[in-house]
Amino acid sequence: MFDEWLRKRTPAGRWGKLQDLHGVAVFLASGASDFINGQTIYVDGGILSVI
Repeated sequence: MFDEWLRKRTPAGRWGKLQDLHGVAVFLASGASDFINGQTIYVDGGILSVI
């Protein structure tokens, strides 16, 4: 029941997978993130935008 509710509410329409974190990890390990400090990067499929 909760699973169905979450899928309907999340813009991505699914639960997250470990692979969803790869892009953020690569970004944070690269020079492209050198000037980023003290930020929270949400990898949540968009659920935070609808809560």
